[in-house]
Amino acid sequence: MRVALLAESFLPHMNGVTGSVLHVLRHLNAQGHETLVIAPRAGEVTTDLHGARTELLRSVPLPSYPEVRVVFARAARLTALLRSFRPDVVHLASPFVLGWQGIAAADALRIPTVAVYQTDVIAYAQKYGVSQATAFARSHVSRLHRRATLTLAPSSASTAQLEELGVDRIRRWGRGVDAVRFDPAHRNEAWRRAVAPAGEVIIGYVGRLAPEKQVDDLRALADLPGTRLVVVGDGPSRAGLERMLPDAVFTGHLSGAQLGEVMAGFDVFVHPGESETFGQTIQEALASGVPVVATGVGGPLDLVRSSIDGWLYRPGDLDDLRARVSDLVGDAAKRRAFARAARESVAGRTWDALGAQLVGHYREAIALRPMDDGLPARGRHRPAIAAPAVSRPWRRYVALGDSITEGLCDGSRMPDGEYRGWADRLASLLAASSDGVFRYANLAVRSRKMRDLVEEQVPHALRMRPDLVSILMGSNDLVGPKVDIPALVTQLERVVREVRATGADVLLATVFLPRRRAAVIFARRFATFNSELRRIAAETGAILLDLEATPALGELPLWSDDRVHLRPAGHRLVAYRAADVLGVPDAEALSDLDEAFHSDEMPMPGSWLRRDALPWVWRRLHGRTAGDGRIAKHLTYVELPGRGRRKRVSST
Repeated sequence: MRVALLAESFLPHMNGVTGSVLHVLRHLNAQGHETLVIAPRAGEVTTDLHGARTELLRSVPLPSYPEVRVVFARAARLTALLRSFRPDVVHLASPFVLGWQGIAAADALRIPTVAVYQTDVIAYAQKYGVSQATAFARSHVSRLHRRATLTLAPSSASTAQLEELGVDRIRRWGRGVDAVRFDPAHRNEAWRRAVAPAGEVIIGYVGRLAPEKQVDDLRALADLPGTRLVVVGDGPSRAGLERMLPDAVFTGHLSGAQLGEVMAGFDVFVHPGESETFGQTIQEALASGVPVVATGVGGPLDLVRSSIDGWLYRPGDLDDLRARVSDLVGDAAKRRAFARAARESVAGRTWDALGAQLVGHYREAIALRPMDDGLPARGRHRPAIAAPAVSRPWRRYVALGDSITEGLCDGSRMPDGEYRGWADRLASLLAASSDGVFRYANLAVRSRKMRDLVEEQVPHALRMRPDLVSILMGSNDLVGPKVDIPALVTQLERVVREVRATGADVLLATVFLPRRRAAVIFARRFATFNSELRRIAAETGAILLDLEATPALGELPLWSDDRVHLRPAGHRLVAYRAADVLGVPDAEALSDLDEAFHSDEMPMPGSWLRRDALPWVWRRLHGRTAGDGRIAKHLTYVELPGRGRRKRVSST
């Protein structure tokens, strides 16, 4: 795999973003993947980059924080770099400025992007008290991560924050910890005696010294009896903090073995920042066997187990901070117990394990990108990779819907005037994999709309006590002159919940359009409606058949001469996609075999204008529909031949 990593910050400035990029490079190199790093140029880079190519771009420092640099690269420049490298995926490390430019370049080349959320820029803007900047940050973070193929969030708090911003496709991906570098065995008593010659309890902080880190909250601990405060790190707030905490030890920036030794030398680790998306230094303290006292918000919530390996204090409550630290300072036995639990808590959180997870996320993004490219419009909830299906022993299947489910234009192996359709095909597949009697009913009728589903089809279906119900409905409503999508969604959600309440499974299908110019005017409606269908499926436990996420279904050769219904090949595709999500064994292989042995129907006689368009116009002018006076083809159950059975009609 070829991976391009775009990082907002990079060497020689070392922070959480840079550190995680270096770990990712090491893992990818060890697994034989090729990498390219695109990042700001900030000085000489002497660190081992594990075989990565680099393109370091001209950057400018932030006025108040010169260690942080911003790249304003032209999209054309980034596009050229990506085109030359030909990556399979673009990794955006804590994207904001360079990340936005990179995602535009990747989209131009149709390359999947994985955006790693690491920096809570919104909280930083709030800390600096710039209201307009806060609003811009919220909008920008939302637009950027909604545009990425996949977003990785490090904690439950950051996941919730991104969801509140309308971001979809969020996956949890934390950070690994170097449990060799950060180990209680590195505790150095000589260093401890030098820092605390009177045997004081050492309270430590490690991180950037900047306003957003709230290091000045450590003033609540400055006069705690029998303690020594040690502050590790550097940044724009250092001078002010040294004046505020004259008795504290300031070490400056530390790294490598020296940092591991100092971390292991702490008795208590304190992390006051309230805007952490993860809290990597907390994890390193835990690995070092040091109890942690951290604010009870954001990333620390997933790392610190209160009363087990540390304490979480009320955000902003410095009295509570002092009380929690005092509790550990005054109880050596508790510190030792918490220290053992701290070390045990990071077992398995290795960078190798996290690296393997990351490659899995890359592969998911690669699979998702063609789905995104095939969407005629984008809704809030985009398609996802279907979860592995588990087949259930269904015995009674009822199909609900309109002309697509009725099977219009699928006359394959049927008498003249009769239609087969995807639901009939699916029923045959389910029956063939069934050991017992399999019954099937199809209540779909052409031209039917959502009100017909609610008022007629669902009540009829429930009287039949099915254990599987498929619903593919909404297209006729969405192509009307006026449509109330929220009302449609409310109606559909109500009947899905009603069916699910009986214990039956619901196969809920998204609606779809042919890939032709005239359909574009409805694309936004369909995308919005389908987005809500994905939500309904997730919330109700319905089985989602995401037909909009099947790009091949929009191809015109799968559509009949009437331009609005599927040919037999299209119905075959829908049926086998449905069989696949329902866990029918070997569904994809059966689909290929079926296609090889059965040709499509002959072209329809007559011109499209006379045969299809003019009759449709006449019906519209007279307030009629093609379904008027028609009844469903299988109002009662039909027994389908399974293993060794013959087909017969049943009124069961």
